[in-house]
Amino acid sequence: MRKVAIIQARMGSTRLPGKVLADLAGEPVLTRVINRVNRAESLDEVIVATTTMPSDEPIVELCQSHEISCFRGSEDDVLDRYYHAALQHSAELVVRITSDCPLIEPCIIDRVVEEYLKGDGAVHYVSNTLPHRTYPRGLDTEAISFNTLACAWQEDDNPGWREHVTPFIYRNPDRFQIQSVVHDIDLSHHHWVVDTLEDLKFIRQIYNYFMRDDFDWTEVLELLERHPEWLEINRHIRQ
Repeated sequence: MRKVAIIQARMGSTRLPGKVLADLAGEPVLTRVINRVNRAESLDEVIVATTTMPSDEPIVELCQSHEISCFRGSEDDVLDRYYHAALQHSAELVVRITSDCPLIEPCIIDRVVEEYLKGDGAVHYVSNTLPHRTYPRGLDTEAISFNTLACAWQEDDNPGWREHVTPFIYRNPDRFQIQSVVHDIDLSHHHWVVDTLEDLKFIRQIYNYFMRDDFDWTEVLELLERHPEWLEINRHIRQ
């Protein structure tokens, strides 16, 4: 089975434009995300899916400089972008990652993929955010069979759902077999997504401490236990 991680990325963020190229200890946010996803042992390929907008040309250039495949598609119909990116790269299992998660964890990606493979074809979709979030926001990982993605692409007529790729799937549990990956401790109060300037300042505290991107997510938890004041930087942010 060919397992492909697709990282969606664009420059036109509403709340923090250009955040995917913001600096994190000497490298862009997107580079940090790519590096961390690449460390997942379960994946056959990692690609970036951006848009055809001229403003997203810097993303294409970054991918070229890192020898990462880059697909360009619809800006608003992200489901369509994912479907055609998966089709072009012969993905049988699509792992969805967003580019605003520079703490994304390789071992959690592997766990989600493993949970999908355990289903031996009977599972269509696996997520670590359903039925309720237990991991920090920013470690979100979804695994979707290509056939399930294709079904959503063909049948989903809700533009709002298509923008977020997978709602058609997890909102139809009678049609799709959905599996969850949950942590034994509820850590959902942690906000590790770069959505605002405050989020970026918070993540920079972490990267400025490690000055690299091969640290484990549990090391971040330990670091925050020693520096609980850092949590105040973006505690008020709601996604």
